Amino acid sequence: MGKIIVNTDGGSRGNPGPAALGVVFFDSAGKMLKSYSKALGTRTNNEAEYEAVIFALQKAKLLYGGAKIKKMEFEIRMDSELIVSQLGGKYKIEEEKLQPLFLKIWNIKIDFGTLTFIHVPREKNKEADRMVNEALDKEQGGLF
Repeated sequence: MGKIIVNTDGGSRGNPGPAALGVVFFDSAGKMLKSYSKALGTRTNNEAEYEAVIFALQKAKLLYGGAKIKKMEFEIRMDSELIVSQLGGKYKIEEEKLQPLFLKIWNIKIDFGTLTFIHVPREKNKEADRMVNEALDKEQGGLF
């Protein structure tokens, strides 16, 4: 199956406030395979970003199966430099609420063969961002 590119985004209106995630799966040629959005209740932006990565990894396991993901390459792209740097071990996680989310990702990572986290500019993450806003608008009755 080769390489799967997964764009993730999380957002909060109010920070903390109503939050949602967006996740979009692409093949290595850039063809969209699946997209997801989910309201998360009240969270911070950073919590929503972490929740998006957790959702993406769990969805990858369901879509491709445990045996296959060990042999595949997954590239998780997001526009949060902070989260990418924390997941890459460059930055400490000082915010207490983020520590259990980080640990959850750390434990899920074990199931994957090749898994990289890459920071991309916001304009290269538009589809995942659109999914976040779609979930927020639906949850809030389209008021924003």
